[in-house]
Amino acid sequence: MEATKGNNLKLYPPQEDYIAFDNEEDYAEKGRAWGLFAKTPKTQFWYKGATSQHQVSIKGYQEYGNMSVLIVEFEDGRETSIHPAYLKEMQSGTFGKETAVVEAEDAESGESSVAPSAYADAVEGGDGDKPVKAAKAQKKPKEKKEKLELPIDKVKFTAKVKEFTTKPNPFSDRDDEVLLFEEVAIVGENPLAIGDAWCGYSNTLKGFGLEVGNVITFEGKVVDKKFNKEILYKVNNPSKLVVQ
Repeated sequence: MEATKGNNLKLYPPQEDYIAFDNEEDYAEKGRAWGLFAKTPKTQFWYKGATSQHQVSIKGYQEYGNMSVLIVEFEDGRETSIHPAYLKEMQSGTFGKETAVVEAEDAESGESSVAPSAYADAVEGGDGDKPVKAAKAQKKPKEKKEKLELPIDKVKFTAKVKEFTTKPNPFSDRDDEVLLFEEVAIVGENPLAIGDAWCGYSNTLKGFGLEVGNVITFEGKVVDKKFNKEILYKVNNPSKLVVQ
């Protein structure tokens, strides 16, 4: 499969016809099997590169032996092939940070990053219908983060809006809307750098019309409750929010 480049993204347009979904039920059933959403089907996903991200929709899929490869379409009509697991990784708020480092190192060495193209090998296939095992970019071992000693009482924070996303709710047929923060810090008498954190995206917060990149101050409680492996802390009941 020949790759094309556009807007700093390496794309793998489908080289043959792909399978379209029979109906909405077929889409929902396969999407859950691929782990792309919980009970409520999602129709829009993020396709991320090292320095950009774009919304895409799933148009269909191709099958190679026991493996499925998705065909997703950008808003401008371009299409690319991608493994379901890789598309799922792209929905994480922390996706792309390591990719940027890898691509920067590759640029210095004159080599191209294998992160986005890892699944191209699988699409191209090996002998017959047996796909070649996808290569994975080597990741440096991550240092285990030390747990912070969090205040019990309500405190004042500063933070930057990082991303709007969702989190599966096992007790509902709909995913919960979530707001991700970065550069979170407790200010006042006992300052403390938190780093990344998350909170539920309530109707009250929606009323502020927040956008990615907004720097805000607010009051709330921070608890040890992870969103994923990278975001370990949650902010509860944010109030007195001010957009700077």
